[in-house]
Amino acid sequence: MYRAITRKIEVTVTPRFIAERSSPSNGYYFWSYTIDIANHGSETVQLKTRHWRITDASGRLQEVKGPGVVGEEPVLKPGESFEYTSGVPLPTPSGFMVGSYGMITDSGEHFDIEIPAFSLDAPSAGGVRTIN
Repeated sequence: MYRAITRKIEVTVTPRFIAERSSPSNGYYFWSYTIDIANHGSETVQLKTRHWRITDASGRLQEVKGPGVVGEEPVLKPGESFEYTSGVPLPTPSGFMVGSYGMITDSGEHFDIEIPAFSLDAPSAGGVRTIN
């Protein structure tokens, strides 16, 4: 699990390699990632935008920007959280993602919160395999 806190809003990420959706022989690797956004602050906030930077093992960068997450722009009152799961394909067996969410307060203040950098690794990517 990866974690970042910005202005008392905690973002945790849990990535998972999905072997059944991957095809290594065709250069296709797929991960899901579950994100939990928890408002530990004292003001109500709304997630309005997302900005991702996705880098594969060859150093190719893909940027994704857009409104909300999974078709929603969740409102988080103090003490509330929002969780969603999405996915990402890569042409390499490893890579990483990092980004930010654009937020707005009830009073109209815009600010960004950090999405922590997290690693995407297929089980045999870059690791030592033990054979018993």
